[in-house]
Formats: sequence, C-alpha cells, structure tokens
Amino acid sequence: MMKAFTQVPFITQNCLASALLFSAINAIGAIDPNVPSAQIRTDTANNQVQTGQYYTKPFATNSLWNSRPISPSFSDFVIPLAKFNPLIESGIYSSGCFFADDKSGPMLVKPIPGSKGVYDADAETSLPQVEIPHWPADLVAATGSDGHADIYDVANGVIHSFWRLKNINGEWTANLYAWAPMNGSGWGDPAHYYHGARAVGIGACAGIIRKNEFTSSDPIYPHALAMSLDTSGAAPGYVYPATSADHYSATNTGKIPEGALVMLPPSFNVSQLKTPELIKIANTLRVYGAYVVDGNFGTPFVIYAETGSGLNLHKNGYNLKAANELHLIRQSLRMVTSVKSWVDASGRAFIPEKNLNILSMRGPWGVKRGTVWDKADPLVGKFNTWKQAVVFGPTTSRISQSNPSGRSISQISWAKPIAGEKFKLTAITTGGGQLRLIIYDKQWKTRVDTYDLANGQSATFLWPAGELYFSLYATSGIGPSSSVSGTLLRVK
Repeated sequence: MMKAFTQVPFITQNCLASALLFSAINAIGAIDPNVPSAQIRTDTANNQVQTGQYYTKPFATNSLWNSRPISPSFSDFVIPLAKFNPLIESGIYSSGCFFADDKSGPMLVKPIPGSKGVYDADAETSLPQVEIPHWPADLVAATGSDGHADIYDVANGVIHSFWRLKNINGEWTANLYAWAPMNGSGWGDPAHYYHGARAVGIGACAGIIRKNEFTSSDPIYPHALAMSLDTSGAAPGYVYPATSADHYSATNTGKIPEGALVMLPPSFNVSQLKTPELIKIANTLRVYGAYVVDGNFGTPFVIYAETGSGLNLHKNGYNLKAANELHLIRQSLRMVTSVKSWVDASGRAFIPEKNLNILSMRGPWGVKRGTVWDKADPLVGKFNTWKQAVVFGPTTSRISQSNPSGRSISQISWAKPIAGEKFKLTAITTGGGQLRLIIYDKQWKTRVDTYDLANGQSATFLWPAGELYFSLYATSGIGPSSSVSGTLLRVK
C-alpha cells in the first residue's frame, strides 16, 4: 500500500527541488457499543453528544488521544535526517472526516474491480459488498493512492473507515473497511484489533488536526497528534496502545515502534519558532505529544491535518523558515519511555486499562456432520462485526457450531496470555445462546473446558503452559433468533 507526498528534499540555504515521497501502510488485519468493555467509559449515548464528538473530541474522556501524560521520561534516540524534510500533511495523503446522521441515506460500497472483495479487517474476510447505513452526500475520498475517508455516523455512534475508497462510474468501491465506536478509546483492543485503515489499526482521522481546530484561536490542539516516521526512525513492530503495524516494519532500523508516544520535552524553547502554525503544534507536542500511527519512506516525520483544513506551511511558495523550524522540532522530539500518571480530558487522574477482552467471535464457523465440518449449512450462525457476536436466525432445535481456527484468541503481542495467569470467560448471549471454550495441548489432551455457559455465566481457569490449540463453540437458542458472544479477561 503506497502513498506519495509532493515534498521537498532535505535542503541547504541554496538548494530547493521538488520530489515525491512514498510511504506505505499495512491494511491487513468491528465491537458493539452496547457490549461492556473495560476500555470504554460509558458516555451519554444520544445524538447531541455524538454530534459534539464529531466537532470537538471524538472518543471517550479517558481516551489516550484526549489525555495528558504527567512527568514523562524519555529515550535519547533522535529522529534521524532522511531524504526529505519533515512535513505537515493536509493534502491528498491525509483524510477527510465526514459527518453523517439519520438524515443521510445508505450506500453500498463494492470491491475495487479485479479484487476478491471489500476486506473486512475485523472479520478477516473479503465481502462482496459493505452496506453503510448513513453516507454523507459531501464525501470526497482522498485522491492519493491510500484513498482514505472516515465517516462519523452520529446516528449509530460509529466511525466507518476506508482504504482505497474511490468512486468509479457512480459506484463507491474500496479495498478495506473497518469501524470503531465514537465513544471508545480511539484504539483497537485485542479482540477487535482493527478499527480503521491506519497501519496501527485505527481510523485515519484519529489524532489528526481538524478543520475547526486549525481555525480556532486556541494556543494548543486539544488532543495528541497523529504522526508517521521514516523507516530509519521507526523500530520493528508495535507497542501498546497499537494493535498492528506496517507489514514491512520488521525491516525498520530506528528505535521508535508504531504506537509509541513522542513528545517535545518541557525544556524545548518554543520561542525559537516564528511560524504560528508550528508554534501551536509545538505547544501540543509538549503537552499531549504525538502517537506514531504509520510508517513512511523518506520523511523524518509527518504530522497529519484534515484534508481541506488549510494548514499548509507552503501555501505562498516554499517556506524555508518553516522547514528549518521543523528540523528544530525533529532534533528535540523524544519517545516517551514511562509516565508517572495520566490526566483525562475532565482533569481526573487515571491509569490506562490494558486488561482488555482477548476473545473474538470472528469465524470461520461450521457444524460437524459426522466427520465433515460443514461451513455451508444455512443454519450456521454468522459473525456480525457490528454486534461482535455470532448471530443465529430462526431455529427449532439447538445448533452447536465450532471455530477451531485459533483466531478467536488474541494474537496482539502485549495482550497474549502467559502460562499461570488466571482468566475468566463470561458469556454474553441472547435468545438462550451458549458459549464454550476448550483448550488442548499439542497431544490434543484437554487442558481447559468451560462447558456451555449461558448469558452471564462464567468460568475461571489458569492459562496452561506449552503449545496450545483452541476450539470455541457457539450454540444457538431455540426460537426466532439468538446470539453468542463473550469476554475473556485476566483476573486476580
């Protein structure tokens, strides 16, 4: 996945030239807002609040995007020079953030011609089409190769995120779709690990400088910023709160992984900057910082602003002063290695929650017919990304189905279970559905069996040691419909 910026190489006072910068994101591998999660603080769920979140601060009050680190410690790694100058990107390789409500009509998004389908990053499968219930009439996808666009559907409290979105002969097409709750953390969680089209699994609008924020007279942006790093600055892999990384990240040679928080230390002298746009950004980097959400090829760092925001340092021709000031910022930016405490948007101290659900109900699901595993059976329940559950249609008898893929248990590096840890599986079902987890060792000996759990029932167990295999079972109720979901959390 490539994107290109019109950019100017690293320059001296006597050298100006135009060039192209390419950066790539990984779009390889959605949570019902009604499903309990330790990651989401309950906010008033009405359109007035959601509309306010679109125009002001999306996500929960204690989202890391909206929270300030207190007394951070820093690494000594300096973001190195690269082929081009640092960049504030508000053009075709950023994203627009579009408003939709119940007055907005639906839209079918179809696959890009020649592709297998629209990739549903949460379900980890390609779909023949994706129906979006509320589509903004004014939506314009970014015209760069990434084709980003995020839709803030305030009627449903959902952010829809696309990669390579494009209108072809009057039909909307895309390569990838993912979604996130507007009142969530703004990051993926171990179960629902892909919330948008950025490399770290978040929406393209998370952390970017919005139009209304740029035009405000406030001396600081009210949230952490979104940043990408060149491969010489980025480290392999990702760290909390990220749940994914660029597919090429293993070849990175720097020391700042995706998901890391980067800040200007308190000692940074903002008065040395004379460009008003950079003064506001520097003030923000001192208070909130920026999260590394993407990688790029050739630019030390890129900070993202909403497409059409007007934040353009070079609108009157190339601005050498601003370019030099961006390097002053680059030289002082440091990765945060630890934080004494956090303060959320309401001024309350809190500890970010890392004990998050590691159980997903994504497929593939099938029913055993003798020795045959039948995925085509019309009675098989299907994974519904919006409900984060397996949903069954009408049944006259119980349908018991299994998912032995192992993808039900999170593979997120910082959330993987450790032998000896205590876990609690809790069933969340409707219509009489039941949930069951069986864990086997490599000799296929049963190490854990929770047996069938009805809604609200739970089973607690110690995580076994060794190489393990998993089978998750979802059993329908009897009647017009039923659903099966659950949470798997560490307990003391």
